[in-house]
Amino acid sequence: MADDFYRMAKAYFNDAGHFFDEGDHVNAFACVNYAHGWLDAGARLGLFDVGEDDQLFTLSE
Repeated sequence: MADDFYRMAKAYFNDAGHFFDEGDHVNAFACVNYAHGWLDAGARLGLFDVGEDDQLFTLSE
């Protein structure tokens, strides 16, 4: 499951780069946010060890 979440985050991050290169900064920004959302969800579910970084991730208690 962690690999799947990581692949989704990476795909959105790569899409962000594509949109940025095309000058479409709105969609690039949206893709970066989706990428972080996948990482954040994975951290909350315990799929990723992010330590106790509750500034960058929404952690469960």
